[in-house]
Amino acid sequence: MTSVSYGVVLAGRAASHDHAGRAVRRSTNPARLDEVVAEIVLASPADLLAACRAARAAQPGWADVPAPVRGSVIANLGRLVEDNAAALARLVTREVGKPLAEARGEVQEIIDTCRFFLGEGRRLYGETVPSELPDKQLFTFREPVGVLTVITAGNFPVAVPSWYIVPALLCGNTVVWKPAVYAAACAQAFTELIRRAGVPAGVLEVVPAEGVETFTGLERALAAGLVDKVGFTGSTEVGRMIGELCGRHLQTPCLELGGKNPMVVAPDADLDAAVAGAVFAGFGTAGQRCTSLGTVIVHASLHDEFVRRFVAAVEAAAIGDPFADVLYGPLLDLRFADGFERTLGCIRDHHRVAGSSAVGRIDAARPRDGFVGAAETGLYYHPVIIDGVRPGDEVFDEETFGPIVGVTAYRHLDEAIELANAPGYGLSSSIYTNNPATVFRFRRGVSAGMVSVNNSTSGAEAHLPFGGNGRSGNGSRQSGRWVLDQVTRWQAVNWDYSGHLQKAQLETGVPAADLTYRLPSG
Repeated sequence: MTSVSYGVVLAGRAASHDHAGRAVRRSTNPARLDEVVAEIVLASPADLLAACRAARAAQPGWADVPAPVRGSVIANLGRLVEDNAAALARLVTREVGKPLAEARGEVQEIIDTCRFFLGEGRRLYGETVPSELPDKQLFTFREPVGVLTVITAGNFPVAVPSWYIVPALLCGNTVVWKPAVYAAACAQAFTELIRRAGVPAGVLEVVPAEGVETFTGLERALAAGLVDKVGFTGSTEVGRMIGELCGRHLQTPCLELGGKNPMVVAPDADLDAAVAGAVFAGFGTAGQRCTSLGTVIVHASLHDEFVRRFVAAVEAAAIGDPFADVLYGPLLDLRFADGFERTLGCIRDHHRVAGSSAVGRIDAARPRDGFVGAAETGLYYHPVIIDGVRPGDEVFDEETFGPIVGVTAYRHLDEAIELANAPGYGLSSSIYTNNPATVFRFRRGVSAGMVSVNNSTSGAEAHLPFGGNGRSGNGSRQSGRWVLDQVTRWQAVNWDYSGHLQKAQLETGVPAADLTYRLPSG
């Protein structure tokens, strides 16, 4: 799959190389834990270092390919993904448990990204700038940063990687991609499509490794001068570590981290619309999105009625087999199930719990009314609504990454904004209101990088900037033309054809003016 010594072997196929001496991890279907989707031969720090060397060697040649031609390669990728969309979506559902409808949407996101960046291959504009001196011209150019190391999570195993990889390749960079090992089959399939699109050997290297090995390899690659930019999507905790590491090498990474995304429900809100938005944002993908709803902040006058409707909608929602028509399926992997169990241990006596027929894992002892399929085979968990959360509660302050949503009340908009900002994250936010003044007061006050009005906290489009602030990221943005500032550097050129040395600021001729002149007063 790459020039580096590692492999992803789909279940039921023969191994392509010797596994001797290397750790092997199995990627299982979280809806059917006894079903192995792939075996991953885990990479070492040395493998990541070798991948960075290969990418460094390939980068000048790829940068020399004209940008419109690189755009044609991106167009090829979009076409291949579109033609293979059904198979890729089914693989996403099988490996990470995302409902098939959502998996199809994820694949469409790659197609949309490719369509957008096809055109950018002919629009990597610089500027011609007038000089203050005669016979001199000033120019700016976008240049590729060089080698990107991209580390992604598995909750969006193909869409989020495309946000990094597509614009990076378009702009003449080479990429070393470290996907989540529990989504290795998805990574293998996406990489195969990228290679079939015409991307040369060495331009994309893929290294499946665990976290410690990845960090060690990245540390060595940065020290060796083999990495020019790091892109990371994952937890705030790991993002801090990567930010510190990059800072030692005077680099600014692109960090897309966690979220504790608030939804404010104003007194004039359409309650049915707000409930629908809360259900989708809070429980779609089993609450395992960085943009998942964290806390609903409801005006006190609507609180009881909102909670009643929200609980009824969640209790009625179909949960289960991700190949069926369900709100959500299993959690991504055992490590996330363990994390969610710890979150459930943070429920306190002052919390009012609702949303399902039980709390915890769905099994024979704790059945879910109306469950779709066989619960005992997978990592299925009850949806949880916690009313009465407040600052200082772990479930209010921290990202929970699972099917759990908090609810609290407010009386004045300033209080709602204060509650929205209190956890210190700043990724996505939402407000339900029909009052423009409320919208703009909320927009100005909330710390989130993204604001939705009468819509959920989840849902990105390929041509709008995506990213957060505070604990959610370092202000970098993905998607649309804004991501170009992550994968390119500006180069300024001044060209003096006067035939002699001219000195800006020192020799600039400015016509004399009489600034003491005043018009006659009569």
